[in-house]
Amino acid sequence: MPILVLIAAIAFALSPLLAPGFGGFDANQFPIPQVEPPVQPAGYAFAIWGLIYLWLIVGAAYGLWKRRDDAGWAAMRVPLFISLAVGFVWLPVAQASAVWATILIWVMWAFAMVATLRTPRAGGVDAWLGRAPVALYTGWLTAASSVSLGLMAAGYGGMNQVLAAILALVIAFGLAVLIARQRPDAFGLLSGVIWALIGVCVQNWQGGAASVLIIAAIGAALLAVQAIWNIRRA
Repeated sequence: MPILVLIAAIAFALSPLLAPGFGGFDANQFPIPQVEPPVQPAGYAFAIWGLIYLWLIVGAAYGLWKRRDDAGWAAMRVPLFISLAVGFVWLPVAQASAVWATILIWVMWAFAMVATLRTPRAGGVDAWLGRAPVALYTGWLTAASSVSLGLMAAGYGGMNQVLAAILALVIAFGLAVLIARQRPDAFGLLSGVIWALIGVCVQNWQGGAASVLIIAAIGAALLAVQAIWNIRRA
């Protein structure tokens, strides 16, 4: 399994090659085109994927090298592998179908969440290379899967863009708090969600939805307080 996780992490990092030029869902992939949706973070925020890819690979390599038979690492490997394996095909699917991409990103999130809950509890290197990269990956997926849900809600006429964005932000915030309370030592989780919420604020800063900006800002602030509280508890 340690070998499979490393292979999956590398394949996941290379998956953008399967969908060159992908920059998010096309506005016309939805019955109601989603032009500059308020739920979506500003483009710069997606640069976090570079850090996630690299950190997951380094963590998996270290796990194979130094923690091959460590029970604290073994528990997270199967769900992490499944999440990364699904992630490998996500970009091509997203180009073809927003519906299936939304389903798959929730599958990715579910297994990543389980992996985070099972990450090693030790400190030191185990925290930085075992727990942190998986938690950051899960944190960003928490936001990204909620954003996809918001796009679907607005794109298929369930509600307008602003209400869909607010719903998505509330879901992301709620999930982040629930997981963080289970694993207060998984600091990367809240960092990933906070980063996404700040990106939503930037997206709506000029000419966007003021209500979405305010809720995203409040959510980011509250999660930052939660993060500080968790650090003191850890």
